[in-house]
Amino acid sequence: METKNIMIVGVGGQGSLLASKLLGYLLLNEGYDVKVSEVHGMSQRGGSVVTYVRYGDRVYSPVIDEGEADCIVSFELLEAARHLPYLKEDGQIVTNIQQIDPMPVITGQAAYPAELVTKMKASGAKVDAMDCVALAEEAGTVKAVNLVLLGRLSHYFDFPEETWMKAIEACVPSKFLEINKKAFSLGRNAAS
Repeated sequence: METKNIMIVGVGGQGSLLASKLLGYLLLNEGYDVKVSEVHGMSQRGGSVVTYVRYGDRVYSPVIDEGEADCIVSFELLEAARHLPYLKEDGQIVTNIQQIDPMPVITGQAAYPAELVTKMKASGAKVDAMDCVALAEEAGTVKAVNLVLLGRLSHYFDFPEETWMKAIEACVPSKFLEINKKAFSLGRNAAS
């Protein structure tokens, strides 16, 4: 199997590292060679966080270069747009529509870009954008955005829901398990 590449992008503190760990665990259990690489910006200060998940028969490098990502999973809208150059020509973006102002917007030096979903689609990208915050709150906590996004991402894989649930059970602490399973299901079953 040809190596597949998934980028998980977001802002520090949103749960992207758990999402990449869970995805890596699932793919490893499905028999793939998996490489997960975390690239931290100023994550503890709300900066960009990027994780690469690569899988296939044999994966030699953990890094994804521009134009190689089969899928970008984004916790925040501007992060999806910022990483668009990494997407393959026929790649898929799965993104939360949440907007978190970066420092230049906070200080008044710039404005948050408008119509980002429309602009990404106009560039030729396939974009699956949804309000993951609202679904996470429906599940019981805004901190479950990561599982809502993984639920949405699961549409683009052939693995049954039980396979995903087993990975959630293995990677999420038991006291948060039911909320996270609910968040995953809400993301998986949300209308397109």
